[in-house]
Amino acid sequence: MGSLRDGPSEMARSTASSSRAPNAVEETFPLTQRPSASADRPRISTSGSKRQKKSLNWLAKFKRAATLMARPEKRIAKAPTVWRSIQAIVFASWLNVLLVFIPISWAINFALPDHDTLIFVFTFLAIIPLAKLLAFATDELSLRVGQTLAGLLNATLGNAVELIVSIIALAKCQLTIVQSSLVGSILSNLLLVLGMCFFAGGLRFSEQGFGQSAVQLNSSLLTISVIAVLLPGAFHMALQGQPQYDELSTDYNILKTSHGVAIILLFIYASYLVFQLFSHKGLYDDDSGDMQPTKGYAGHNPFQLHRTRRNITDGETVQSPSSTHDREAATTLSPPADANPDVEPGTNSIASSETEAIEQPLMNLAVCIWLLVVVTVLVAVTAEFLVDSIDGMTSSGLINKEFVGIILLPIVGNAAEHVTAVTVSVKDKLTLSLGVAVGSSIQIALFVIPFIVTLGWIMNKPLTLLFDPLESIVMFLSVLTVNYVVQDGKSNWLEGMILMCLYMILSVTFWYYPGTQGIFPNC
Repeated sequence: MGSLRDGPSEMARSTASSSRAPNAVEETFPLTQRPSASADRPRISTSGSKRQKKSLNWLAKFKRAATLMARPEKRIAKAPTVWRSIQAIVFASWLNVLLVFIPISWAINFALPDHDTLIFVFTFLAIIPLAKLLAFATDELSLRVGQTLAGLLNATLGNAVELIVSIIALAKCQLTIVQSSLVGSILSNLLLVLGMCFFAGGLRFSEQGFGQSAVQLNSSLLTISVIAVLLPGAFHMALQGQPQYDELSTDYNILKTSHGVAIILLFIYASYLVFQLFSHKGLYDDDSGDMQPTKGYAGHNPFQLHRTRRNITDGETVQSPSSTHDREAATTLSPPADANPDVEPGTNSIASSETEAIEQPLMNLAVCIWLLVVVTVLVAVTAEFLVDSIDGMTSSGLINKEFVGIILLPIVGNAAEHVTAVTVSVKDKLTLSLGVAVGSSIQIALFVIPFIVTLGWIMNKPLTLLFDPLESIVMFLSVLTVNYVVQDGKSNWLEGMILMCLYMILSVTFWYYPGTQGIFPNC
């Protein structure tokens, strides 16, 4: 009985041992063979996972950059209603009074098509407030995005009126008007706008400082654009009088050269945007290291006609504005020592900074976008009537196309910028004025001109960089003069007067200058 009782247990143990033995062998064998058999599989999956991680990291970086570009710098308050937005549009500027000339100019264009001078005058007056509204809508849209994207919007839409007028004139084969209007925009910004800013600010401050490095870099960019305009003229003059000179082949070689140079200028402009908006944003700030200080007049300001006298109380100091350009007055008041004794020091500043960090938009997003679309359409239609009336107005001989393109047409797109730049220069924000004046000139020279040449290439319009000889020389001398004026990083009222007087000299010159016929007079 004992053997029988122990037998099944032994049989069970032998069976268990026999059943475990193969498993033990199978377990030891794959453990020694699996790493070698599947040695290549982890390498494939690891490399694939690395590629996936890289792609995911790139997408994450792109999303992060896009989020930062779309995120506004300051908190946005609740958007106003549609009615409040319309009220803000109506009372945005006193220039809106000129909006009445839009229906008047359209009516005269269809009712009196032969009165070209009248059509030109009324369409001229109608586009000025439209340019202001376009800038107003761009500023409101920029509040809702980051600083980088806001800079891109301002750079793209800053010269939208000049771009629309140039495209319409190009489509109608008004090549002389296209070239002269773009050169005139550069001259008006560099000489008239910048001169008025220096003059107006100099009436309040003895010297105004600005960032020297950024201005010198902008001067270098303008010099490159001038070289690009002068080279086709030198190309044309160098081959004249040669025995192998063929006028037709030379003209087409200049056209091909202009196309290649235009593409290079567009690349330079894209690099300039990356430099200004991404890599060296601090260089264009008011608190950059090379900012020159602003100095007030020692004693009585000779240009201040009405001086208010008041007693200087204790704790009040009078000093000249610093280089931060954020102070709009030269007087700073220190708070009394016993004001709000229960509040800890620094609490008020924190609360005020949080309050200042909230931006209050004047329009909601839908109204802002609709305003951009409507104003762009109105500018396009009105500019077409304006361009159509130029030939009839200049055919009488009282005024020539050069004066219209160099002097009159730039006023249409730059009038609103003129007012803004001069206003902020009086408030000792000269860096912003330089951004409006010089920055707009760089946009036209490095973006609008090469873009129009490239667009003419696509539209099969023979637009070249061979400008009128006098226009090219005047543009070179203007850039040279501005470079001399801004090289010390300071400005005064006399420098502003010099620039304005130079612009008046050019106005008188182009009033009597008949202009020359281009190498491709007929499209």
